[in-house]
Formats: sequence, C-alpha cells, structure tokens
Amino acid sequence: MSPDGPLLPETAARRFLDSLIKPSRILVAISGGSDSTGLLLALAEALEAAPNSKISLCAVTVDHALRTESAEEAHKVAAFCRSLDIPHLTKTWRGEKPKTGTMLAAREARYALIADAAESLNADIVVTAHTADDQRETLAMRRERSEQPSTGIADLVLFDRRLWVARPLLGCQREAIRDYLRARQVAWIDDPSNDDPKYERVRIRSRLAEEADVVQAPDEVGDLRAGVAVLAAQWLDQYFVLHSPLIGHVIPAGLVAERQILSYAVARLAAVFGGQAFTLGRKQIDDVLAFIEKGGVGRMTAGWVVFDLRRDGLFLVRENRGILPLTLAPATRAVWDGRFLVENAAQTEIGIVAGETVAQSGQLPRGVVRRALVAMPRIVGVAGHEAPGSIAEKVRITPYFSPFDRFLTRFDFIFAESLAAAFGTRPYPKPPLGRIDGKSI
Repeated sequence: MSPDGPLLPETAARRFLDSLIKPSRILVAISGGSDSTGLLLALAEALEAAPNSKISLCAVTVDHALRTESAEEAHKVAAFCRSLDIPHLTKTWRGEKPKTGTMLAAREARYALIADAAESLNADIVVTAHTADDQRETLAMRRERSEQPSTGIADLVLFDRRLWVARPLLGCQREAIRDYLRARQVAWIDDPSNDDPKYERVRIRSRLAEEADVVQAPDEVGDLRAGVAVLAAQWLDQYFVLHSPLIGHVIPAGLVAERQILSYAVARLAAVFGGQAFTLGRKQIDDVLAFIEKGGVGRMTAGWVVFDLRRDGLFLVRENRGILPLTLAPATRAVWDGRFLVENAAQTEIGIVAGETVAQSGQLPRGVVRRALVAMPRIVGVAGHEAPGSIAEKVRITPYFSPFDRFLTRFDFIFAESLAAAFGTRPYPKPPLGRIDGKSI
C-alpha cells in the first residue's frame, strides 16, 4: 500500500515505470479480468504519454484449461492486445490436472509458463495485477493459520532465480480499477471461479465484504523483515561457516546474537539444510532457540535438520529420514530432496539416492560427518548400482535453496545474497526497481 493511501491505477502505473532503473521490456500477465486489463491499459497509456520512452510492453495469457470457456477468453484477450498493438502470447497448461491442491499446482504452472513467455518475447521483467483487495484477503487467510505477523503479498519477487515479478497495483483497490475501465468503456471478463465458495480465498472475500472496508497494508511488517534480513546477512558473514554443502556451522559467538536476528537466520538456514520451502514455524524456532540458550552439548531435530550443539558451536545437518530417490531422464533437470539441483547431461537415465560410503577426513566431529554422508546425494545407474565415472561426470549437482530459489521476495533478498556467497553459488539477479512507493529497495 502506498504511504499516502490507495492509488489510482494511472498513478500506480506511472510510479512503477518511473521506478525502473533501466530500459525494460515488460511482460504483462493478463487474464482478461478487470485487474489485469486495467494494469495493461494503464501501462500502455502511461507509455503513450511518454513517446520517447525506451520501455516497451508485451503480454501473456495463461489458459489453465480448467474451464471450457477459457480458450475463448484467451482469444478475446489476444484481440484486446492487438487493438493496443501489444505483442501477445497464449500459454496453455497442458496435461492431467491434480484432483487436490489444484490452485497451488495452477500457480506453479502459471509462473513457469509466464517465464517461458518472457524468454520468447525477450522480456526482462513481469508484472501481475495483484491489488490491495488481494492483499487484504491474503492477510486474512494467513491470520487464520498463524498469529505471526505476515508481509502478505510481496510487491517484488524473483521467480526461479531468473525473472523478477512486480505487482504495481498492490496499492490500488479493485473498484478504482473498474471505475478506470468503465470511464474508458473497456470491458473485462469475470471468472466464475472467483465466486466459487469451495476456494478459501472466495470464502474469505465474502466474509470481508461484510466487514468495514479498511485496506490493511503490511508495509511495516515488510520493512521490519527487510531490516532484520540485512542484520541477519551480516550475522551470516561473521558467524556462519560452511564446511560443505552438507554441513553448516555457527561458531559460538554467533549463538549469543540478538534473538530476533538469530530467529530469522536459524529458521532460514534450517529450511536450506532441511530442503524445505518454508521456514520453521514459531513453536519450532522457539524450541530451537531454547535449546541453544540452554547451552551445553546435545542434539535436537526440527524441520528435517539435526541441530548438533557442541563446544565449538552449532552444526546443522540434514536428518537421514524422509529422503526420497529421484529418477532423471537424459537432458533433464530436477531438484532432489529440496537441497540440490541435478542436471543430467548424460545420454542415459540416472538415479539420485542418499548415502555415501567414502570416508572424509578432517577436524569435524565424527558424528556430524557421519550424518552428513548418509544424507549426501549419490548418482546411480538404472539398475541402482553406482554410476560409472563416464556417466557421473556428465551429471551436475549444485546446492539449491528451497526457501529462496523458486520464489524470493525482496524482503529476504539481502540475506539470500549472503547465503549464495557462503555456498559459492552464482549470485541472484539484482532487483530491477530502484524504489517502490517512494521507498528504496
């Protein structure tokens, strides 16, 4: 939400364009609904008013193929884009759809298809039309699941380590966007699933409609989280030692840091070493911090991570339970155990399983090393035997950060940058915006 209250879509579009730090080709994700139609039109009008701008637009519609009308709706959106002389692609979610978790699967498919479209259209940033109403609904849903303060929908997110996604209309209310379209006599498409009470968001929306129309913005929470992330990144640089992608080590001086910083950093390190997309919950991280504060020597497990506290600090290693094998066809890539990205350049199918039989020397505690080796990725052939060197050398295995590498919000960017440096992996692409709602990123 803008610090000066709800924005008109025209204002939000101009502010967004002014915030870009370099000439860009913007890919607008447009479904044909009022929000995305308003976003595309507002950006197009703002650029038309600046004829010398080096910024250009293109658009993509994702047809989830969940309704019979969706293909025709995509055709209508394509025609609208042609009327604005904006290049447009339709991407269809093909294949069998899951019977449960449809919305989450659709979101994953949607972002992957949008990223493909960005590559095809040479776009370097994507915009989606999330609004202040969406933000309010999201915060309400998260409050029902947890008492922890939530940042809600982030205004800037890095997808798949390669493509930044911005939400320029996050400070705009839906009705203002519809008023904007009505004034220009531009129609939009209403998706009937937006009224289907089987979806949690629809039920929340219906409930909120009966409450006072107060848009709740998570700006303060987001700013606080971003500030803690900066301090946690400094903590990481000072007190965290990576002995291998399998063993993390916090030296004793780092264990007496301010609780808020330790909570943020340890929760995210646990997600990385445990291969989890989400950080430890409040109770889990409170239990871990209580274990650390107690001192002495001991072990505990949380989030698939063994926390091994010794005189020379805290070691983090993946627990040896729940590690599933992965089969990978030639010329494909996938994430194994949420911890490693595996790319198979061999001309044969391979498997990745847990366990390593080769002993490693060094000064680390034997128990820590033993647990790390049990959770280590091992390349096997189709028969399950150790893959020969000629095959193994064509398989690339690199660290993967589950809480960051698929979706990284700007709030956590600084910490993720320090984490990538600690692991020696490639840095994350810098955010393409200099300011959001008048605030530096």
